[in-house]
Amino acid sequence: MQTLRSCLLAVALLLPGGCYYAHVARGQASLLVHRQAIDRVLADPATDTTVADRLKLALKARRFASDMLALPRNGSYTRYVDIHRPYVVWNVFATPAYSIKAVNHCFPIAGCVAYRGYFSQAQAAREADRLRALGDDVSVGGAPAYSTLGWFDDPVLSSMLRWDDDELAGEVFHELAHQRVYVAGDTAFNESYATFVQRQGLDAWRHARGLGPVDPRGDRMEAAFTQLVIDLRQSLADIYTRGGEPMTLAKEKRAAFAGFRERYAHWRDTDFGGDKRYDAWVAGDLNNASLLPFGLYEQWVPAFTALFAQVHGNWAAFHARVAVLAREPKQARQASLEALATSACATPCG
Repeated sequence: MQTLRSCLLAVALLLPGGCYYAHVARGQASLLVHRQAIDRVLADPATDTTVADRLKLALKARRFASDMLALPRNGSYTRYVDIHRPYVVWNVFATPAYSIKAVNHCFPIAGCVAYRGYFSQAQAAREADRLRALGDDVSVGGAPAYSTLGWFDDPVLSSMLRWDDDELAGEVFHELAHQRVYVAGDTAFNESYATFVQRQGLDAWRHARGLGPVDPRGDRMEAAFTQLVIDLRQSLADIYTRGGEPMTLAKEKRAAFAGFRERYAHWRDTDFGGDKRYDAWVAGDLNNASLLPFGLYEQWVPAFTALFAQVHGNWAAFHARVAVLAREPKQARQASLEALATSACATPCG
C-alpha cells in the first residue's frame, strides 16, 4: 500500500556516531558503492530484457519529471542498484499500548518522524522486539524506496521494478518532489505535497504518452479505506482519553479492532464488489502502531490541488508557492493550508 511504499531516511552519513547511525551509514554507503549508470546497464548484453524495459521507462519518467514537472534536474534515478531483496529498508513504528501517538525519532535535517528505518530486516526485528518488551505496540513494514532529500543521487532500486508503469513513474515523481521542497518535522505537509505531485504528474505523464487518465476507482477505494482506518484511530483515541484500568482498556481496544474488521467486510462487499486487496492487511496482527501511516499522504492534497489551480497549472510557479508555504512557521502554514483546502472543497463538498 502507498502508506508503506516509501520513507524518508535521516542522512546519517553526516551525523556523529552511534550504533543506529553507523548501521544507516553502512546501508547508504553500500547503495552508493554499487550504483551503476542506467545507460551502462542497458548497454550490457547480459542485462535481463525485463529489467532493461523497466529501466528505460524509469529514465523516461526521470526526464519527464525535470522537463515537464519542474522537478530537480540531477543524477537521481539515472543509476541502478540491484539490492537482491524485496525492500531497501524496513520501517519500525511504535506507540504506547494505550495511545495513538507515535514514539517519535528526531534527526538533524530530516526532523522528527514516526519511525526508524533499517537496511536490515533482522535489525528491524530486533528493534521491534526491544520496543515490545517495553510494552509498546509495534508495526514493521518494508519500503521499496526512500529519499535522501537530495543529499545523494538516489538510484532506481531493483525493489522498485516490480511496480507497474504508473507506480514506477509516480514514485520517481514523488521522491523528486521531496528533493524540491521538504520541511523538517512536518510529515503531513511533505507527504501530501509529494502525493499531489505524484498524482498530477502521473496524469500529465499518461497524457503525454497518449494514454487515458488514471482509473479513479483505485484512488477512490484507497481514500475510502484510509477513512475507515482513520475512523478506527479516532475511536481508539476516544477510548484512551476516557482512561480506565488496563484490563478494561485492553477489552475495549480488542472490541474496537473487531468492530473495524466487521465494518471493513461490509464496506468491501457492499461498496467495492468484494475486492480483496486490503484483506491480508486487515486480517493481520493490527495494533495502534499499524494505524500510524494512514492519512499522512492525503491530509493536505486538496490544499495543493487548489494551489495548483491558482497558478493555472504552471509547475514552476506551483513549486515556488509551496516553497513559500514551507518557510512559514508551522502554525501559520497549517492555517494557510486549511484556507486552501476549504476553497478547494467549498463547491463540490458543499
